[in-house]
Amino acid sequence: MRFGGITAVDNVSLEIGEGSIHAVVGENGAGKSTLMKIIAGLCRPASGTLFIKGRPAVFASPRQAIKAGIGMLHQHFMLVPELTVAENIMLGHEQSRLLSPVPKQKIRSMVRGCAEAYGLEVDPDARCGDLSVGEEQRVELLKLLLRDASIMILDEPTAVLTPQETGRLFDTLRALSAKGRTIILITHKLDEVLSVADTLSVMQKGRIVGTMPAGSVSRQELAEMMVGRSVSLQLENPAHEPRERVLEVRDLRFRLPKGAEKLRGLSFTIRAGEIYGIAGVEGNGQAELLQVLGGHVPHGCVTSGEVLLKGVPLSGLRPDEISGLGLSQVPENRLRDAVVGEFPVSLNLILGRHREKAFHRGPGFSKAAIEACTARLVKEYDIRCPDPEFQPLLSLSGGNQQKVVVARELTRPGISLLILAQPTRGVDIGAIESIHPKILEARRAGMAILLISTELEELTALSTRIGCLYRGTIRHEFGMEETARKRTEGILFHREIGLHIT
Repeated sequence: MRFGGITAVDNVSLEIGEGSIHAVVGENGAGKSTLMKIIAGLCRPASGTLFIKGRPAVFASPRQAIKAGIGMLHQHFMLVPELTVAENIMLGHEQSRLLSPVPKQKIRSMVRGCAEAYGLEVDPDARCGDLSVGEEQRVELLKLLLRDASIMILDEPTAVLTPQETGRLFDTLRALSAKGRTIILITHKLDEVLSVADTLSVMQKGRIVGTMPAGSVSRQELAEMMVGRSVSLQLENPAHEPRERVLEVRDLRFRLPKGAEKLRGLSFTIRAGEIYGIAGVEGNGQAELLQVLGGHVPHGCVTSGEVLLKGVPLSGLRPDEISGLGLSQVPENRLRDAVVGEFPVSLNLILGRHREKAFHRGPGFSKAAIEACTARLVKEYDIRCPDPEFQPLLSLSGGNQQKVVVARELTRPGISLLILAQPTRGVDIGAIESIHPKILEARRAGMAILLISTELEELTALSTRIGCLYRGTIRHEFGMEETARKRTEGILFHREIGLHIT
């Protein structure tokens, strides 16, 4: 499969057994998602043959693949924001004949029943454009489960799930596999691969470089196979003394137009030189907190309480005014809130920074300054992009898109508060190995950092303190000494956090 001069899938031969859980792993841009899109009928390969149960299959559209029993959960969600959860799930699965009424109540009941059965809490009548990223992920999972596909392709299905939700999902996948369903899993989380997969295949630069039983390889060996070099899975995060207060959140409340209260007296502070981690199941107020901090409160929502950035109240300030106070943010939904997908990579690397004098020359932009900045960040953050001056951001893999956003926001001048919402979502182990030290470097330089992540391993590795968010308030906070002491406990600490967020 080729895109212009780029070969995304290069002479791949792969066999996947019926009723198995087969994981496909590799670096960002290795070709995993493209290979899955070929199987799901979204892309037509330049050469090669796809066989399903021994018979050649040629799909001209995803609909044909769906009829053949193939369903795919995409890394980038395929939801219509203006429609409700139930309406999105019933698209293409209307349960009625042409021109006949759609049984909406039946579909709502099906959604509720499936959500309860698989532990995926979601409101069938909620508008998808109002959901958090985690809630959108649950909707995509429900779509796949309700379609009863015999071959299920899951592209990063646990990217926004907590360990408890991930455990329930994997129990479901094992049960489906035992009943003869074939599951193809793409994930960057090596522990998940080794715990749930029967077989795994490793891709590098569009090629399959190895296929083996999951139990025959260690986490370290698998990481090195993926990136083609030795990888350090340990992170040095020495203790330190935080300094002056940068962010103060006092009794913050947030009410939706329909009356639902999403933040209920939320209070915490962050000092210069510390990382405050927020742990919690998606949908417990993380999205609303980010809206308040960034100055993006939707029309009709009511807020109260006080938020101070370096002593300045943020209430009533525009997003650009808040940014001018030294706030930089990596949002949880990059495609919606952080990039313009049709713009080239180079312009996305200065998006939001385009007012900086360094990028100006007279009344216009300095092409030389933009090119220099692009070349530096592409190299420093290992953004896999052959032609950043012309290549649209949407042509990159999800992980490389995320690296563009992280590179841009971590290198802004004059940052006092850095907000990181799921900073390594969809990013491979090699890229995480380079991004995490840069976050710690920013902390040592004196930045105050708010880290919101569903990755408990990431939270415990990076955070100075951790607040457990549940139903819009901090249920429990692990202090600096407690966090430092418990960091070495690993999975035991993760379980303790899990008790406070569910």
